[in-house]
Amino acid sequence: LHQGGAHQSGFAPKEPNIDTAGCVQGPKHDGAPDSIPARVSRGRRSGVILPGGGGQDPETTLLESVKAAPRRSSIIKDPSVQKVGGGRKKTVSFSSMPSEKKVNSAADCLAFMQGGCELKKVRPNSRIYCRFYTLEADLSCLRWEPSKKDGDRARLDVVSIREVRTGKSTETFLHNGPLCEQLAEEAAFSVIHGEDYQSLDLVALSADVANIWVTGLRYLLGSKMRSEWLATEFARVDEDGYGIVSEDVAVTTIVKLCPGIKEAKVRLRFKEIQRSKEKLTSHVTREEFQEAYCELCTRPDVYFLMVQLAKDRECLDPQDLRLFLETEQGLSLATTEGCLELLRRYEPSAQGKERGLLGLDGFARYLQSPECQLLDPEHEGVCQDMNMPLSHYYISTSYRSYLLDDQVHGRADLGGLIKALQSGCRCLELGVTDGPEGEPLLGVDYGPDIPCHHHQHYHHHAPVTIRSALEVVNKYAFLTSRYPLLVYLCQRCSLAQQRTMAQHLKKVLGSRLYTPESLPVSLGGRATTLPSPEQLKGRVLIVGKKLPPDHEGSDGEVKLRLHKELSDLVAIARIDSRHFYAQRTPYWTLCSLGEGEAGRLTTESPEDLVMFTKRTLTRVRPSSVRLDSSNPNPQGYWKGGVQLVALNQQTPGAMLDLHRGRFSQNGGCGYVLRPAVMRDEVSYFSAHTHGCVPGVPPQTLRIKVISAHNLPKPQGSGAKGEVIDPYVVLELHGVPADCAEQRTRTALQNQDDPLFDETFEFQVNMPELALLRFVVLDDDYIGDDFIGQFSVAFECLQSGYRNVPLLGLMGEPLPHASLFLHVAVTNRRGGGKVHRRGLSVRRGSRRGREYVTLRNTGIKAVDEIFKLASAPLKEVMDLREEAQVNFKEQCGLPTVAKLKQCIQSLATRLQSPEGTMGATMVLKDGYPCLEALVSVSEPTRKLLSAYDTLILDCKPYNLIACVTVYFVGMEFHEDLSRLAEKEGMKGCKLSKAVESFTWNVTVLKGQSDLLRGAKMDSLDALRQVALACEASGLTHPPSNNSAATFSAAELHYTSHNFSGRRSSTHSNGRI
Repeated sequence: LHQGGAHQSGFAPKEPNIDTAGCVQGPKHDGAPDSIPARVSRGRRSGVILPGGGGQDPETTLLESVKAAPRRSSIIKDPSVQKVGGGRKKTVSFSSMPSEKKVNSAADCLAFMQGGCELKKVRPNSRIYCRFYTLEADLSCLRWEPSKKDGDRARLDVVSIREVRTGKSTETFLHNGPLCEQLAEEAAFSVIHGEDYQSLDLVALSADVANIWVTGLRYLLGSKMRSEWLATEFARVDEDGYGIVSEDVAVTTIVKLCPGIKEAKVRLRFKEIQRSKEKLTSHVTREEFQEAYCELCTRPDVYFLMVQLAKDRECLDPQDLRLFLETEQGLSLATTEGCLELLRRYEPSAQGKERGLLGLDGFARYLQSPECQLLDPEHEGVCQDMNMPLSHYYISTSYRSYLLDDQVHGRADLGGLIKALQSGCRCLELGVTDGPEGEPLLGVDYGPDIPCHHHQHYHHHAPVTIRSALEVVNKYAFLTSRYPLLVYLCQRCSLAQQRTMAQHLKKVLGSRLYTPESLPVSLGGRATTLPSPEQLKGRVLIVGKKLPPDHEGSDGEVKLRLHKELSDLVAIARIDSRHFYAQRTPYWTLCSLGEGEAGRLTTESPEDLVMFTKRTLTRVRPSSVRLDSSNPNPQGYWKGGVQLVALNQQTPGAMLDLHRGRFSQNGGCGYVLRPAVMRDEVSYFSAHTHGCVPGVPPQTLRIKVISAHNLPKPQGSGAKGEVIDPYVVLELHGVPADCAEQRTRTALQNQDDPLFDETFEFQVNMPELALLRFVVLDDDYIGDDFIGQFSVAFECLQSGYRNVPLLGLMGEPLPHASLFLHVAVTNRRGGGKVHRRGLSVRRGSRRGREYVTLRNTGIKAVDEIFKLASAPLKEVMDLREEAQVNFKEQCGLPTVAKLKQCIQSLATRLQSPEGTMGATMVLKDGYPCLEALVSVSEPTRKLLSAYDTLILDCKPYNLIACVTVYFVGMEFHEDLSRLAEKEGMKGCKLSKAVESFTWNVTVLKGQSDLLRGAKMDSLDALRQVALACEASGLTHPPSNNSAATFSAAELHYTSHNFSGRRSSTHSNGRI
């Protein structure tokens, strides 16, 4: 089945496809190209020269191209072992032709057509004529002889050709009976031309010859639009109109038309053209300009994808583009009008815009645009619920960002504070020490044992006062994010300078300062829960030491060395790890942990740490032994529930890359909602889980790294020249069961635009915690191997064909440098895969499926309630597993097909020769059912039966059992200890019972959320079916009543908010 649509005859003849070097390939159909031709070095173009073409011996040239192509290596088993020929260019070998006439390029096809050959012309009157067909030397028309027509009439202008069809698919072939049945299907093709779409129906002597003509004609259809555009661009810079321009002008024009290409590369190509033609001048003709552009700026990966999608030519019409957007890019609501608008936005040629066609350059521009980036554009703004307590969010936190060098002896500078705030940091640490003349200074808090050590740095650099630091904070606090800023105050000042600091805080921050007097109160005098980021917008909260209620007198100030005026400004009190082991901790506190202590807690007490962070803010700071200001891995603490992982923002590296990836998933506002299992009061989660997480559906991530583009040389490399041998590393960070790392082969021979074409698969058990990091490295480096990187949260991934804009070491964009990927995720639209999967973990067949089961608590009353949900859980896991797959198989389509394609296939089978439909869609209880109007064949009857099963499975699920048990189980939560005591449980048994209870509640809540999401998926499927039935003519004949009926059906299925599906399914708090 051709990706662009099913052939009416059900036969898909092999079609050679051409890359920039002219390599001919056949398309694959797994949703992403399985083989992309490797780019050979300049001067080693693949393919065999036709007689009279000059150059090397054909077989020598082909052998050179194979040697030049990089080989694929297996990096999993042994990085040093390479598969022989893994990256070899694939060609279509026309074996019935002499070896010296093998055709491997577009130029070869056109040269063969210009030489001409005999083709059989099939007429509607059942007569067949043998004619000799040739292509004019100027590629303007086809001619044939002998003919009764004069020479000017025995021709077909290329500009009049509408499409080229393969196989016997036209009326002439289909209605010529036994005569056409004797003609080979694979050797037949038709040229549709003229305003009234006449067909020139031809049969070649072999399938190979037919392939040459089809490939050449389709190439002309696509290339003509491109050549006219390039001619127009050339004419704009050809001021004299003589058809030549200077080399500098030609180079500048190509660089402008193809941003990112290296100027030296273009200039070198023009030099090669001049040498090959033995020219004495450096001026460039229009033909040379077009040749250089097409060779340097044609992306073979994009070309290969386009010929998969375009059913008739080397350009996409709105229908082709819409099918691509729906099937691959996951845009189920794409419209033809929207595709036309997209086409006009990206197609550079006037002819393409006028004819509604997207050419190769326009398609490449679209795939490289922000619309096709890997990061979902929904996450570029705030997309999560910001009305939950502060403790429910990860908060972007910096550590001593005001220090320029290392975190111990570095000097203070305000630039670091500015950069941290501009990057979206929402918790800023300020170290304050006593300064001269009673003015507190910004610096490191060393503790009582080293009171004066840091003052030695002020001999060469002017000190920074706390007032100037606060003025910078006040200026930049809310430019990047309007959500609250926490100022983490670390001070060892005298009482007098503490009072001065308090006065500076009030005077500089003014009304932005959030003081305890303005807090909502409860019966206990303080708020029982933390306010939300939305409630605290535009406010600054001080975090620091606070006088307890029984030490508020002057004696308490002296004893605790804390001035009351400063203490009163502290909104969130800082506490240490001793409170972690206390039974209850006040809400308005922040527990500060060292890196080592936090690591021990995540290892020894992961469940307790998650429970502790549900109500208490927790901060982890880097170890004091990190004198070089390096950073710990924040993922190790995020998975334990820690909200504030402080990082040295001035130190680039992988840890800071992960930090940026985490906080980019909510518009870079500095707040990201933690997973639901870390927010719910009753839930179970362990940071060290090595399997399925209860209540969370595992997902499979499949990434094909297709290519990279405009890769720069490593900045710190000591190697001369621009030679790089890049490879890509894919890192998945998350819970231990998810952590994995894989890499591509190394692209050799100075490839700044390498083709990789390698697929990697990851199992993701905790999607809300997973982070994906791409790193591009140089395998032939001196001093530095880092080229670029990009980190993204799993929840932000877009399926389909995506570009990844690479970032530098400091997170700055690398101009035009990117990766090109194909992404497929289970339970998510796009990627060419079935996006609806069952609720269980699939291990092959249903017999080998793993089910998330409920645990026995040992408390009889509780277990009796949970037992009621065990059977419904297993039942709903098995629902809808096979319905869509079975329907698609009955339609003769792969599982990657869309429901719309299935309905189109079904409509074709139900259509009579006269054009009437043998079935019609009717609404039964609001669902689109098909009723047969005539007697149908047995295969069609089975297909209609599969359709009925599909509709039946799309009906809403019965959620009552799971939801009821969930809420009844929650009622036991408060009485759980009392019920356990009745059963005689104590100590470890009691702890085990509580753990099993929280496990069961988490499982039930997760399954209920999944079922709600599945219901929305079903309604979405019904909507697709209803609209496809209308488009395929399966609705009633047009009448007022039927129109009203379908409008009601469309309204029924489109009135639901489909954009909120992922929120229901994954409970990630997205609006």
